[in-house]
Amino acid sequence: MSHTVTQTRVDVREAARWLAGRVVRTPVLRSPVIDELAGARVLLKAENLQDGGSYKMRGALRAVGRLAAAGHTGVIAQSTGNHAVAVALAARRHGIAATVVLPVDAAPTKVDRARAAGARVVFAGTSVQERVVVASGLSDESGHPVVDAYDHPDVIAGQGTASLELIEEAERAGTPLDVLVVPVGGGGGVAGGCLAAAGTNIEVYGVEPVGCDSLARSLAAGERVPVAPVPTIADGLRPSCVGELPFAIVRNALCGVVRVDDDEISAAFRLILTELKVLAEPSGAAGLAGALRLAREAGRQRTVGVVLTGGNVEAALVARLLTQPAAEVAAVDQVAA
Repeated sequence: MSHTVTQTRVDVREAARWLAGRVVRTPVLRSPVIDELAGARVLLKAENLQDGGSYKMRGALRAVGRLAAAGHTGVIAQSTGNHAVAVALAARRHGIAATVVLPVDAAPTKVDRARAAGARVVFAGTSVQERVVVASGLSDESGHPVVDAYDHPDVIAGQGTASLELIEEAERAGTPLDVLVVPVGGGGGVAGGCLAAAGTNIEVYGVEPVGCDSLARSLAAGERVPVAPVPTIADGLRPSCVGELPFAIVRNALCGVVRVDDDEISAAFRLILTELKVLAEPSGAAGLAGALRLAREAGRQRTVGVVLTGGNVEAALVARLLTQPAAEVAAVDQVAA
């Protein structure tokens, strides 16, 4: 089934207007060391400092806000963590109920955050398919709509506001973006980035972990291609297939997808922590890893914007990332989508 794309940059602008004052306008960070490594000006949008610890708050708040306004008294969501946390927080803010479906091996930090926000947490297997079936059943029972993590127009428009703010900030600073880089899980964030950059000369790239590259394979095939995700430290980037709506948006708008391995993600994680003095989760650090790879391959001075998508990471994983080779960390973690 293929989607007809009806979303435009206008939807992202409308979401940005609605979200103004409701989400944190996160800072754009820069480091001379990172610029030197990239051979480019690198601007990082610190969504790890967002409410809920990730840019997922933008899409969740936009979607849940509109559902609450339409009279719904509860919502259902499934994810590996950040979207669930964001939906739980958004539901609490609007005074409605939230049930979130997480994998049995979800990061404890994300489970605790969802519960702390007042959500009912239901565990279902380790695959996205298992979670979708359970979420759908809960929706049928309760009558509460499912807020999909990436196959939802309001979620995509909301996530796109992070890229829009970064684009606007770069213009205001007199360093307009040549390139925008967004990590890819289900594709909602990069689809929002493509909408935000529509009508400009900005080249948009997605970043996927090696072996979790459904979008790259889908673009090559001209249709959505599921993958069996391999272990990676980037637990938020392991959906088995890019979403229908995101794929429809990005297929003719994206310049390409950069694949990065766990060593590159670990190195980017350490750079962000030591040079920018902020904590990103590996899924967020993957964006910088991709930008560094792109910059090396491009070999020319440009301004590259990176959406640092989140910062919800286990303390034990932080310790391992700072002291162990990435391959060992992934083997220990066996993180599941």
